[in-house]
Amino acid sequence: MDSIVSLPIRIVEWLGQQDDMKDLTFFVEYPPINKAVPLRKAIVAVGIENIEITDKFVANDDGVLEKQEYCRTAMIKANLSICVPFSKGGQACHDIFTRIADALTFRTNLNIEKSGCEDIISDRDTDALMMNGWFLMNADFCPAASTDENYASFLDKELLCGSHIRNTEIHVTADDKAKWNAPFASGFYIGNGTSSRTVSLGFKPSLVIVMAAGLPAVTVNFTNSTCYSYMAMANDSLTSLGLSLTSTGFRVATNTTDNVTSDLNDAGSSYVYIAFKQ
Repeated sequence: MDSIVSLPIRIVEWLGQQDDMKDLTFFVEYPPINKAVPLRKAIVAVGIENIEITDKFVANDDGVLEKQEYCRTAMIKANLSICVPFSKGGQACHDIFTRIADALTFRTNLNIEKSGCEDIISDRDTDALMMNGWFLMNADFCPAASTDENYASFLDKELLCGSHIRNTEIHVTADDKAKWNAPFASGFYIGNGTSSRTVSLGFKPSLVIVMAAGLPAVTVNFTNSTCYSYMAMANDSLTSLGLSLTSTGFRVATNTTDNVTSDLNDAGSSYVYIAFKQ
């Protein structure tokens, strides 16, 4: 909550840096400061009226809303207390509110959903006209590592122990869990007789073993001094003849080297494989 409480301070700092706001004096509602008497320059106090935090839900690929484990949605109502000298007239209050609302809406990535203002009243103690304005913001509380906001982000990126959650030295990642639950994939394919073909697994394997079903790993023709290989292995560093890894699976090919032929795609033959994940 500290990051939200500091929101008025950050808004005041940002507004005070804008060249077209130099005619205004900005400060936060709390702690209050003494106003000049009589008031000679327009001043704007920024504060928070209400904060409502709810669970965040996001639709999955099937359109079903899923609750986000570490994210929350905050609806924040911020106040602007605008005071101008009597000599400026009531229209000045509306003009100042419009300038500020436009600046925060169009120059920042604050998600301002609504804004409005109340009636103008007079303050005899300071010879000033006063008007309260407000804007309603929607913000997400997620352990994001970075932001592309050009406005200084008011959400602490360590919120909800974000740095702790992201520490992969003490916590496993979703990919780690998926790998533990299914460390390998196995299956088969039917040879189509082409010189090469690709088998898609949906992931980059670290090791693949392929073998023809019902055949030995190697057959030798002593008369012709030739060999046919019906088995192969491959990893990131080394591969057997006729087998190589791809970014999404593996490729088998019919190759011949030194009278040894890899036969990993013979038409009509069945081949089984096991592929281990990275």
